[in-house]
Amino acid sequence: MPEKSLNLESEIDLDTLVSLFFADASSIGQFKQVAADDLQQPYQGLLNHESHMTVTVERHHQSPVDVQVLDTRQDGSFYSRKILLNRQSDDGVVQFGIVSMDTNALQPNIFAEIEQQKTPLGRILINHGVLRDVHLNNLYQISAGPELAKHFGIAEGEVVAGRTAIIDCDGKPAIGLLEIVI
Repeated sequence: MPEKSLNLESEIDLDTLVSLFFADASSIGQFKQVAADDLQQPYQGLLNHESHMTVTVERHHQSPVDVQVLDTRQDGSFYSRKILLNRQSDDGVVQFGIVSMDTNALQPNIFAEIEQQKTPLGRILINHGVLRDVHLNNLYQISAGPELAKHFGIAEGEVVAGRTAIIDCDGKPAIGLLEIVI
């Protein structure tokens, strides 16, 4: 695949993130950008904040989560991966995501741990005491396409929700995210 150009300065582009692993967004679903007030619960509480999703979904599902890496790619200094977060209590999928990070913005030991694919990204950053600021960009209602339906165990067309966000690490924009929850 060609190298992707990600701009992490102010807003992460949904289409750019999706194109890292898909020809178009319809494999994931039909995205409709919405205001926070248009999201029903529990989606509003799960997505409308500037905190790590790892902590948020663990609190909501009352279970620690594990990461399952479905695919990865490296484009210059950008390392990207398509992931699921699964509850430890029953292995149920609670989040689908696409993450792209500028490896130059992370300490080598932190990136090495991320590459091991054993621990959710948010947990790694927290454990290493990385000063991080999460910037919520956009919220979406998503009619599930075949990829989400398969991973979430729902029917195609069922509505879920997601967000795009950027994480600054130690004051530098470092990570672009698409996070979709059930």
